Amino acid sequence: MPSVSGETVCVTGAGGFIASWMVKLLLEKGYNVRGTVRNPDDPKNFHLREIEGAKERLTLCKADLLDFESLKEAIHGCDGVFHTASPVTDDPEEMVEPAVKGTKNVIKAAGEAKVRRVVFTSSIGAVTMDPNRHPDTVVDESCWSDLEFCKNTKNWYCYGKAVAEQAAWDEAKERGVDLVVVTPVLVLGSLLQPTLNASIIHILKYLNGATKNYTNSVQAYVDVKDVALAHILVFETPSASGRYLCAESVLHRGDLVEILSKFFPEYPIPTKCKDESKPRVKPYKFSNQKLKDLGLEFTPVKQSLYDTVKSLQEKGHLPIPTTQPDESTIRIQS
Repeated sequence: MPSVSGETVCVTGAGGFIASWMVKLLLEKGYNVRGTVRNPDDPKNFHLREIEGAKERLTLCKADLLDFESLKEAIHGCDGVFHTASPVTDDPEEMVEPAVKGTKNVIKAAGEAKVRRVVFTSSIGAVTMDPNRHPDTVVDESCWSDLEFCKNTKNWYCYGKAVAEQAAWDEAKERGVDLVVVTPVLVLGSLLQPTLNASIIHILKYLNGATKNYTNSVQAYVDVKDVALAHILVFETPSASGRYLCAESVLHRGDLVEILSKFFPEYPIPTKCKDESKPRVKPYKFSNQKLKDLGLEFTPVKQSLYDTVKSLQEKGHLPIPTTQPDESTIRIQS
């Protein structure tokens, strides 16, 4: 593992959920970090300045994914780039072009700066959207979403993530850039940023009464700290290559609400499935062995769910119940 003393890395979209944790862990490890944000003076990015080491080794750079010159300036002189910034929307105009063009701009700027490696944050959306995959097929790094299926079902987020990752591979090959990709599933855990993000809203809606019943579907989950650490591991491991699926568990929505209701019974957590007449959907199988081989130990999903709710309480997004679960029991139950 290379020494990080004096090394400088760039994290795009530094104020985001995953990226904020990457900034935190990179600073803890001694890196100099340049974080790209649209507006360094926006209060939603102030939490970055409060991270230990930020005063000495964090620079927030005003940059936009569609503005090549701003990215070039941020990445110039860096040893590595973590490209995490991405739109999260199902609007095709807001999702597809910015994701693809922004990714190409980052790879191009990284190539010109001759960085050692680019680590790109993809998504499970680029992997699992395939109607022809057999239920017993193990989802791993070789799987790709079916682009025509994504288009036909108007799932523009998954389509955008898949074509953005393909663009990253193509651009990196053309420019001789060493690229490694981390592909997280839905990300849970403690928030550093003050604003809510899409994956946290996915959990919040089961706690605040917004959702009266749950769907007969499954979702894979992983802890935000594990995702951030996975990025750093693949950056620091010279032999790392290709894609790395970052997932801890696949839960049916029924299992999810059951865990939440056991920990936090005072919230109006739904207990009924909206389409229980159909057979219960089975969780798909996946392999996270590539990241385990690098030494990553995944946080159990129960712990991640508990940390998510506690964080939502601390940030004022949820009322604090009169009784709180004993945290010491959570790790035992996991």
